Amino acid sequence: MDHTDVVEYVAYEYYTNDLTDFSICLKEPLARVGSIAVPLLFSTVVLLSLVGNILVLVILGLYENLRSLTNILILSLALSDLMFTLGLPLWSSQYIWGWTFGDAVCKGVNFVFSAGFYSSTVLLMLMTIQCYVAVVHPLSDWERGQRFAAVPILAWVVSFGAAIPALLYSEVMGDPEDSNVVYCEFNSIHTKNQQNIFFVIAFLVVAFCYVRILQTTCRKTKRHRTERLIFWIAAVFFVGWAPYNIVIFLRTLTEHQVEPFTHCEVSTHLDYAHHVCQLLAFSHCCLKPVCYVSVRFRNHFKRVLRKMFRSQTSPASEF
Repeated sequence: MDHTDVVEYVAYEYYTNDLTDFSICLKEPLARVGSIAVPLLFSTVVLLSLVGNILVLVILGLYENLRSLTNILILSLALSDLMFTLGLPLWSSQYIWGWTFGDAVCKGVNFVFSAGFYSSTVLLMLMTIQCYVAVVHPLSDWERGQRFAAVPILAWVVSFGAAIPALLYSEVMGDPEDSNVVYCEFNSIHTKNQQNIFFVIAFLVVAFCYVRILQTTCRKTKRHRTERLIFWIAAVFFVGWAPYNIVIFLRTLTEHQVEPFTHCEVSTHLDYAHHVCQLLAFSHCCLKPVCYVSVRFRNHFKRVLRKMFRSQTSPASEF
């Protein structure tokens, strides 16, 4: 299952090494670890993501020029991270109690969750391409953004379109070990491949753009502020999502009965790796706001904090 499947609900999985020999793979300890560690860490990610991305939106709305294409893309990326964040509390709940929100919510959350991932990927590519054009082709009109006002809208259209399979193939299904427990599943292998392909395309586009940017700016001693910002956003994204997409691909080999991935020990190690890489990938939504803390954003952040503290202390001072 892909990034929308955040629960290991089967304590025992069966693998066949040949046509006659079946082995039972005990995974109860894995399920126990997931039910404790994952909700705890997800809660931390949700809190940090909400605080960080909401502050980014406030700073952009109060102090930045929203006619700038760069700022529009940053605003869209913060909204994308908030969309991604909103699904995490429900997945945390599923790890503990199973899915208790019904089939319609299952489909809706999977759709919004997937749209958050795809929009982050598309927006990151657009920001990198914008940086590439500004550095490698500085005489173009991209930096002005006047002819590209529809680009962010197109990015959202593509992202929601890519997330449609999550809406179609998500469903609530019962636990084969406990008929009283149900889970929200998203088990289309075609969509797993879609996520991997999407990620590889994004990686190739971003890598090409930064190779060309480095070739152009290698003689310069001073880096452009926007260039550094987009570099760190891309680094956080790929460091988080690359291991997770690799694990997803390897787990599809288990489903296709490819040796040695059908062996219990290998499968168990992959499942533990899936937990760790999943937490690393999902934490990108709370780490990216840290990348925005350039000098300009840091000064705006201080202004916002001063206003918040003044509003809290003014009644006490009057009294």
